[in-house]
Amino acid sequence: MGVAGGVTAMDDFLIKFFPAVYQRKLRAKEDNYCKYDNQYLQLFTSSLYLAALVSSFAASKMCSKLGRKPTIFVASAFFLCGSLLSAAAQRIWMIILARVLLGCSSIFVGDCTSPASRSCKHSLPTLHYNRILFANLVNYGASKIHPWGWRLSLGLASLPAAFLFVGSVVIIETPASLVERNQESQGLSTLKKIRGVEDVDAEFEQIKMACEAARETVGFKNDASLLSSVITGLVNVFSTLVSIYGVDRVGRRKLLLQACVQMFISQTAIGAILLVHLKGSNSLDEGLAGLVVVLVCLFVMSFAWSWGPLGWLIPSETFPLEIRTSGFACAVSSNMLFTFIIAQAFLSMMCHMRAFIFFFFAAWIVAMGLFVLFLLPETKNVPIDAMVERVWKQHPVWKRFMDDYDGKEDVKNVGMII
Repeated sequence: MGVAGGVTAMDDFLIKFFPAVYQRKLRAKEDNYCKYDNQYLQLFTSSLYLAALVSSFAASKMCSKLGRKPTIFVASAFFLCGSLLSAAAQRIWMIILARVLLGCSSIFVGDCTSPASRSCKHSLPTLHYNRILFANLVNYGASKIHPWGWRLSLGLASLPAAFLFVGSVVIIETPASLVERNQESQGLSTLKKIRGVEDVDAEFEQIKMACEAARETVGFKNDASLLSSVITGLVNVFSTLVSIYGVDRVGRRKLLLQACVQMFISQTAIGAILLVHLKGSNSLDEGLAGLVVVLVCLFVMSFAWSWGPLGWLIPSETFPLEIRTSGFACAVSSNMLFTFIIAQAFLSMMCHMRAFIFFFFAAWIVAMGLFVLFLLPETKNVPIDAMVERVWKQHPVWKRFMDDYDGKEDVKNVGMII
């Protein structure tokens, strides 16, 4: 993801695959907003998310049938093949196919994690994506290597892919996955190894009950732009550390609501600056450009310690154990679906809406904040197996739907819906 944005700003890449965009870029004096308006260029970015949407369902099934370890192994193989094909591509279809392969990955870490470390572990996907920072640094250097610098940027993705591939060979299977596949003795020994203690009987019994219930339900079968990317990437990295430290101290809701305020101010301020000062072919002066970068950093900062990592954490902990894998797959798929829609439509939207696109997204931030304020319960320090009794049955809105919850029957209904 980090590489894609930078590579599309490289002239050599555009000349090779999108010559019409390159010619329009040369004539950017005509219109700053529309120079990248090209459906195939947008597809280059968005195809990854569409593939991720589809593969998340396949990964859920594969996890249930074969286990987490082989699922991660297959995902890493797709990752490696996609990165190598990206570097070697000669045609548009090859570069898009490579992106599809890169999107065919979905990794589940939630059911290895204890309540005490769950929030930290689910911030790891965001740290994982903070190799975006490394990608931005690579893009900045590779943009000066002509004519194959873009191949270097895309090809270097094979390094983390190879690391993940090797790691998928040596990691252990999760206890829940082993129990789901009737390997209870191995599941018990694995749980003891993960927790580092012998007394895990209560937790293991909960896992067994959840897996048994699941069987009865689930069975229903340019340099300036590149440099600014580096700056925002650095902000992203350090802000993610704030999330790891604060999520179990401050709480999920407070981080999300604070971020909504900061993100809304940043979006509306950027939109106002561009609306007033960016007209047609002119560009921002140095002072205003610097201010926009600061505002973007403020937006990235708030997102990185809130909606970024918590978008993975909260879905992993809110579902009952009985349907957690299926529920998390639905949450990830929804995430990927709307990310795909935005990635596919954004450049065209910017061309037509111009500065008003920032006000459009600011309005959605308001909706996000209202959702958290009225509908999202606080799950800080709540064990997953106590989520229903201590969270959902106590929430002023959701408790009316949980009064008759007895676990098994409710899980069957939810499982049928999923």
